[in-house]
Amino acid sequence: MIGPQSSLVMYEEEYQQIVVLLEKLLQESNSKVIFLVDKNGQLIAASGETANLDTTSLASLTAGNIAATGGLAKLIGEKEFSILFHEGEKDNIHISIVGGRVILVVIFDERSSLGLVRLRVKKTSMELASVFEELAFRSEQESKSADSVSPFAEITDDDIDNLFN
Repeated sequence: MIGPQSSLVMYEEEYQQIVVLLEKLLQESNSKVIFLVDKNGQLIAASGETANLDTTSLASLTAGNIAATGGLAKLIGEKEFSILFHEGEKDNIHISIVGGRVILVVIFDERSSLGLVRLRVKKTSMELASVFEELAFRSEQESKSADSVSPFAEITDDDIDNLFN
């Protein structure tokens, strides 16, 4: 399992799958904005009304929020709080941890409801977790194949002799 400190290589195929899932969640939950953030605070993907948002700050503050509430969880004997909800006057934020790897952020207003968002997030989280499992497996396989092939494997004795002659 990939922890929060390890880096995960994102391939185009999986990135497109993630974008499709986020766009589907945006429509099905009638939300304004969907973000997917890694636990280090890097924005992975976004969908919806992002033009007027500071996505970099939102991503890093979300990761900080998860880290802070993780500390609170440990203080009371919990592993983590996997779902957070912030209710504002106009907008609400639903934050959930997906597969222990990434943070899914849904911003919605009165056009939707917490119940609908939670229902749709639950389904999408399972699909996203599956994509990230496949991504982790693929990264591991690529890493193993890269480790097994030496960068010097293609160099022959003749190549070395030609270099110094």
